[in-house]
Amino acid sequence: MAVLDHDRHLLAARPGLLIMADKGYASAEPDDYLHGCGVELPRPAYRNRAPRPRPGAARPIRQLIESVIDTLKGQLDLELHGARTLAGVAARVAQRLLPLTAAIWHNRATGQPITRFLIAYDH
Repeated sequence: MAVLDHDRHLLAARPGLLIMADKGYASAEPDDYLHGCGVELPRPAYRNRAPRPRPGAARPIRQLIESVIDTLKGQLDLELHGARTLAGVAARVAQRLLPLTAAIWHNRATGQPITRFLIAYDH
């Protein structure tokens, strides 16, 4: 909500904006705010709530997001980043994502069957 309040041009430039969020955003306040802005937040329907439009629309996107997060946490050890500031976290995330992106690019460019396979680059 703070991002949309700060950057109103995001809404003006993208009518019918679809925002993906963690399934924990299930309270009435974000729902009412986003609905008032014309933004759709797909998530599963809950028994005590009104039915949601396109209840399964977010499933494939959520699976992709969860896969990326699992890669960041597991293969790249981002849970143990050791940073003490937000800038430090950003730097450590970037220093892990850049080589991962390069490895994926290399695997695609050389026709590897699994592009996210990084064992060949592990020491």
